[in-house]
Amino acid sequence: MKDPNNPVCQTISELLSRIGDKWSVLVVSTLAEGGKRFNELRREIPTVSQRMLTLTLRNLERDGLVSRAVTPSIPPRVDYALTDLGHSLQGPICALSQWALDNVGEIHAAQARYDVLQGERDAA
Repeated sequence: MKDPNNPVCQTISELLSRIGDKWSVLVVSTLAEGGKRFNELRREIPTVSQRMLTLTLRNLERDGLVSRAVTPSIPPRVDYALTDLGHSLQGPICALSQWALDNVGEIHAAQARYDVLQGERDAA
């Protein structure tokens, strides 16, 4: 196993924590269908707060995964879309999502076994 203080490990960890968080995955998945306005994203991801969506979009834009286009009008129209780099993230996200769906039953069974064992250990 690599040293976690190794610059390569730190870089990978930093990127994975950014693109692997719940909101980033949901935003990237939602934008895969095509560009959206802010309120469209909020409607399609109803559990995200306005503040968290704003921060997530800002971070994804900073990382080059999402583009932000402002059309001057009253009120200004702001559209968000995946960049080419953002689209390239779709494959890994879809693969991870499919893995989760394929294995959720096994994971829940393992959690239940663990919880039973923990309860027995705590009782002892």
